[in-house]
This record gives sequence, structure tokens and C-alpha cells, in this order.
Amino acid sequence: MKFLDKELKIPRLIIAGATSGVGKTSITSAIIHGIKKRGYTIQPFKVGPDYIDPSYLSSISKNDAKNLDVWLMGENELVQSFVKNSASNISIIEGVMGYYDGFGGKTNYASTHHVASLLKAPTILVLDASKTARSIAATALGFAKFHRNSRIVGIILNKIGSSKHERMCQQALVNLRLPILGSILKNSESMESRHLGLIPVKEQKSLQNKIRKVSREISDNLDIDKIIQICKNVPQLPMTRPKKFRKSTATVSVALDSSFNFYYHDNLEALRREGARLKFFSPISDKKIPTCDLIYIGGGFPEVLGQSLERNTAMRRLIKKRAEEGTSIYAECGGLMYLTKSIIFGKMKYKMVGLFDAETLMTKKMTLNYTEGRVSSNCIVSARKRDGLSEYNTVASYCHLYFDSAKYASNLLN
Repeated sequence: MKFLDKELKIPRLIIAGATSGVGKTSITSAIIHGIKKRGYTIQPFKVGPDYIDPSYLSSISKNDAKNLDVWLMGENELVQSFVKNSASNISIIEGVMGYYDGFGGKTNYASTHHVASLLKAPTILVLDASKTARSIAATALGFAKFHRNSRIVGIILNKIGSSKHERMCQQALVNLRLPILGSILKNSESMESRHLGLIPVKEQKSLQNKIRKVSREISDNLDIDKIIQICKNVPQLPMTRPKKFRKSTATVSVALDSSFNFYYHDNLEALRREGARLKFFSPISDKKIPTCDLIYIGGGFPEVLGQSLERNTAMRRLIKKRAEEGTSIYAECGGLMYLTKSIIFGKMKYKMVGLFDAETLMTKKMTLNYTEGRVSSNCIVSARKRDGLSEYNTVASYCHLYFDSAKYASNLLN
């Protein structure tokens, strides 16, 4: 996809936090709820590689949230993806970690601010006011002045203790000339950090009702009309030229259910664009895999649903048989775990496919990081990464790939 000379005005807004845990997801969901209530359609986005928060944004907006990750996508692809996917009235982007937190400490690369700069997007900063009053102005001033163009146009105060506490914070922030667009009491409910796809179907409706309830309550404390004005007061972005779709030449069976649902939407589109017909199957409940040229098993939390995956003996045996017969398989993250002999999670041990002579051990500490792979030998992706495993015509890695950052889709299909 290439940029055109023409430009397009896309109403947009980024919601950023001073740190992780300040309530970005709850407040972003509330903003989406409030704007939708006024008759607008919303396209949600999430900065970074997160798959959990987008499930909440999708639930509220009724549109699939898209990821915006500079490290994986590159600057041009990120802007193009944003423009291409911004088909609704307003695009709302939830940030990641602290506003300036990115790949390292020396630059803002891959941070929420980096994305705000690329998209020329106004940013509302969420501040946790729970253990401060006048000092909150120093924090806000630091964020506003830390970068030459912070793009911060307003503030939302979260975890306010009382009306007196709110007045003190407001008084302290007067001289910054940044509007306070909302004040939320600290006893307001927040979102649970669980991916909706991992929750049993019978519980999903209850949680979705809670998400709507929390969003509605928080949105009542936000200046939604002012926020809409901010969304609309934005510069234009370059239009994009759609990429050509090749004639269908191959079929890809994609594992998609409660156990495997961490996919970049752009990856699936890239496969379609390169000539793939996509068919979906469930490693939990299906007994057969659609006839195909490639099996794609993405990320998820297979350890959480290990018992269900173990019970489907027919599927485990079929995937191993397909691999041994030479069917191409690409797996990443949870998909790699599923292809090992077993997953050890807490005190439980679940049998998996057993294609790789390895066991997966889940530790208590979660690690999230950007990784640069080293090419070592040819395989169906293009080359095996050093963190990957390969057997027959199967390659699996703990890393997630963004297909449009290279020729991954065409390599898989060719």
C-alpha cells in the first residue's frame, strides 16, 4: 500500500496514561460508550502488542480493535494501517504503559507518544490522583513539557477521593491551561484484566454487561461533548492506495476459538491479499481440520484451557499426523506451546500435540518484550528464528510476526 497525494480528515484521539495501571482501558471504554451514545460509530485501536485490552474496546464499540505497533509494523505501515482501518466516524486509540515508555530509555521509539506523533493525534492524559493533590500539577507539567510537542490537549483525573480532593487538584492544575475533561472517584469499578475470549460462554454475557455498566458510570463523569470537539479538531492524513489482491491459490486453516485468538487482523488480511482462502477451526471442539495447504495456529492462553485441549484427542492426533505427512504448519506463541508434548501450569500437566520433543512450563512471572530474530536456516516463513522450533514442514516460534513488515504472507503461501 502506498500513500496518495490526496489527504483525508480522520477524527481521532489517543488516551494515554502517566504509567500503567492508571485506568486507561476503563476510561477509553467509557469514552467510546459516551461518544457512541451521541450517535457516532467508533473504530478502536490499541498501541502495542496487547491482545487483552482490545477485547474490551471491541465489546463496547462493536468493531474489532486493531493494534498499532511501531516495532512490528514500521512507521509507514502503521500510518497506512490506521488510515485503511479508520472507516468509522471517529477513531479512538488506547495507549500502552506510560505515555513516553517505548523500546528503551533514550528515545520515545514505539511509545504511545511516538504513535501520537506519527498520526498527528491529540492526546488526553490520564493521571492517578489517589495519593497526591497539588503535586499532581508537577506531574502534568512534566508530561506536557518533557517533549517539544507532547500533543497533550487535556487531562482526566482518576481515583479522586472526595469533592475537596477534586477541588485541590483542579486548583493546582489551573496554570497549566490544560482542560480537565473528567474526574472519576476512586471507588468506581474498573475492568478485569482477562481476555473476553478466555471466559466461558455462559459468563461472557455477564462480564459484557459489567463492562457496559462500568463504561456508562465513568462516562457520566467525562465531558464527552468537549472530547468529541477535540477528536474533530485534527490535521489531515495522507490517503492510501489499496493493495491489490491476488487470485486465490491456496487454502489456509486458521485455529480460532477460546484457546487461540491472538491474531493481528492485518495478518489475516495479508494472507487473503496474497491469495489465501481462510477457513477456521477449533482445536477445542472440532474433530476435523478443513482441507488446506497451510495450518496457522496463533497465540492465546492454551494453558488456561489446557484440560479442554487435552480432551480433544482426535484433534491433537490429527495435527501431528498432518505435520508428519508434510502439511505446512506455522504456529506462534500459544501455538508453539500447543505443539509441544505437554503444558505444565501450576500443579496441572496437560497433554498436547507432541510434535516437538519439548514441554512447556508456565512460570509465575510474565515477560513481554520486543525481540529481533536472527535468520539461521530456510523454512516456510523465510528463515527460522533462533527462538523457534522446526520439524517436517512445521515452524513454530514464541514470537508473534507482523506479516506486512516483510514478505511473510507470500512466503507462507509460496
